[in-house]
Amino acid sequence: MSLNSSHAVEAVYRSDWGRIVAALISLFGDFDLAEETAQEAFTSAVDQWRVSGVPEFPRAWIIQTARHKAIDRIRRKTNFQEKLESYANSGLIQTIEEPDYDTDEIPDDRLRLVFTCCHPALSFEAQVALTLRTLCGLETDEIARSFLVPTATMAQRLVRAKNKIRDAAIPYAVPESKDLVERLDAVLAVIYLVFNEGYAATRGGPLVRTDLCAEAIRMARLLRTLTSPKPPAEVTALLALMLLHDARRDARLDAAGDIITLEDQDRSRWNHAQIAEGMALLQEAPTGFDSEKIYLAPDAPVRGAATTAPPDAHGSYALQAAIAAQHCQARSAEDTDWRNVVHLYDLLERLQPSAVISLNRAIAVAMAEGPAPALELVDAITATNTLDNYHLLHAVRADLLRRMGKSKEASQSYRQALALVTNDSERRFLERRLEDLRSAANGPTA
Repeated sequence: MSLNSSHAVEAVYRSDWGRIVAALISLFGDFDLAEETAQEAFTSAVDQWRVSGVPEFPRAWIIQTARHKAIDRIRRKTNFQEKLESYANSGLIQTIEEPDYDTDEIPDDRLRLVFTCCHPALSFEAQVALTLRTLCGLETDEIARSFLVPTATMAQRLVRAKNKIRDAAIPYAVPESKDLVERLDAVLAVIYLVFNEGYAATRGGPLVRTDLCAEAIRMARLLRTLTSPKPPAEVTALLALMLLHDARRDARLDAAGDIITLEDQDRSRWNHAQIAEGMALLQEAPTGFDSEKIYLAPDAPVRGAATTAPPDAHGSYALQAAIAAQHCQARSAEDTDWRNVVHLYDLLERLQPSAVISLNRAIAVAMAEGPAPALELVDAITATNTLDNYHLLHAVRADLLRRMGKSKEASQSYRQALALVTNDSERRFLERRLEDLRSAANGPTA
C-alpha cells in the first residue's frame, strides 16, 4: 500500500498543487500560509494514506487538512479573533466558511490567483515568478533558472511580491472590466508561461506536464468568456497558439518517454480536431499580418530568457500561432516553407527582441539555408554571454556542428548542454546524440 499511496501523493501534488493553493488563498488571503500549510498537508498525507489508504477525494483531503493546520496556526496567536476580523475586513476574502470540496472549486478560482499575482503594483518579473510558484508549484531554484538569475535573488523577489500583496491589500479577485485591460498583457504572459512549463518541464522525469498545459488552455478559454462578446485579439491568438502546440503532444515522445524531434514525428498522431479549432480561432483573431505569409519555426514555444520582459501581446501571439498552424498543415518538415519562417522571426525579433527568439530564428535559418550560416548567428549570440546557462543554446550549437561534420566541437557543446539540462527526457536525448558521435568516431566494431 505504501508504494501506491506515495504515487498518489505525488500525482495529486503534480496535478492539483495550483488548485489547492488557490483554494487556501481564497480562504485566508495569505500566500505564505497557504503554501506552508499545503506542504504540511502533503507531508501528513504521505504517512496517513500509507495506513488508511488513499481517500476518495484526495484533493479535498489535502485542502481540508491544510485548512485545519492554518486555523491551528492562527489560534496559537494571541490575537486570534483580531486576526480573523482583519482577514474578513481586508477585502482579500469574503468568508472563511468551508466550501464544498467534493465538487470543483469556483471555475475561475485559479484565474483570480493569476490576476492577484499580475497586479500592476508588482514588477513583471515578480508577477511571473509568483504565478509560477503558486500556480505551478515550481521551486525557487527552478524559477530562478528560467530567469537566469541566482536562486537567492529569486527568493528575495518572491518575498517582496508576497509582502507587497499583503501590505497593499491587493484583492484576490478578477478585476472589473475597467481595470482588466492594464493587467491583460501580464495575465496572458503568465498563462503562456504556465503552458510552456507544461510543454517542456524545467526539470524532473517527463518532458510534458499535461496538467499544466490543460490548465493554461482552460484559463485562456475562461478569459475569452470573461471578455466576451468581443474578446481582445491577443486572447484569441494565445488560445489558438496553445491549442496548436498542444495538438502535437502525443507525437512528441515515444513509449519510453524519449523525445521525438519534429521532423521524425508521426503526424497522424497529432490531434487534428484541436488543430482545426486552433485554425478557426486564428482566423477569428485579427492579426494585422498577412496570414498566408505567417509561419512558425521550432517545435517549442519561446521560453527561458524571454520571460525577463513582458512580450508585446499585440501581435506576437498571432505571429507564433499562425506559424504553428503552418507546421500543423505541412505534411512533413521538408514541406515547411522555412524561408517564410525566417521572415516571421524577422518580424518577431522587431516586435519582441530577445536572445531566445534570436536563437529560434537561427534554427529556422539552419532549415532554410543550412547549418553554416545558422552557426554564425548562434556564435554571435554566444558572444554576448546572455544565454551562457541556457542549455538549449549549447544543444542547438552542438546540433549545427554535428550536421557540419565537426564531431569534436559538437561533442564539447553537447557536454556543455548536459551540464546545464535539468529535465530527464532532454538529458537522455542529449546523451543519445553524444553517444552517436562517439560511435561514429570509433567506427564499426568487428
